[in-house]
Amino acid sequence: MREDFHSIRYPASVDRGLGALSEEQDYVAHVEQLIKQLLFTAPGERVNRPDFGCGLRRLVFAPNNPAAGTLAKISVTHALNTWLSDVLSVEDVAIESADATLSVKIRYILKARQERRYLNLEVAL
Repeated sequence: MREDFHSIRYPASVDRGLGALSEEQDYVAHVEQLIKQLLFTAPGERVNRPDFGCGLRRLVFAPNNPAAGTLAKISVTHALNTWLSDVLSVEDVAIESADATLSVKIRYILKARQERRYLNLEVAL
């Protein structure tokens, strides 16, 4: 089944051939880009939506211990359920910290297609 879907690609870039903003035509990739935007945006960073974001990068200054992992899990789950609940349904968020890296594993259901998806991210602390 072919879906017609067009969105601005994240991070924003210019398509040199067209001289216009690059487009994302894959819906799954678009949703993954939305998740990354949400997780790496700090609350207060967007003037029009001061509550938007999760702020994973602020954990750079947090101690690398189980408490920071729990805080990250709660923050990620809350942000996804608050801002992307119309697009996805969170099944599980797993956080692992090792050395100077925070590993975030998200399992979710893509509502438009009713399919289970996984997104794994690593954040350097």
